[in-house]
Amino acid sequence: MSRSSLCKWSGAVACAGAVLVGAGGAEVSATPLTPFRYEAQAQRHCPHDRVVWLDFRKGVYYRKGQKRYGQGFEGSFVCQSEARDGFYRRSLLGLR
Repeated sequence: MSRSSLCKWSGAVACAGAVLVGAGGAEVSATPLTPFRYEAQAQRHCPHDRVVWLDFRKGVYYRKGQKRYGQGFEGSFVCQSEARDGFYRRSLLGLR
């Protein structure tokens, strides 16, 4: 099956995936995140790391003490090193 017929058959999402897979090149892999509902669970998972609130929609994480730490429905508590390795960026909003 050619790429053009695949794009017509599967839609734009499959087309983008086929082009990326077919392109080859360097592989980029992120460390898998281990999201937790509660801060204490995340702290037990990574006792020697800082726990942050990861906002999946915005692609940023908040540290404890920031206004949006632990806020929202589209986020989770994770280890800071996992968030950084997953290419999430630190939010500068609400730093004290």
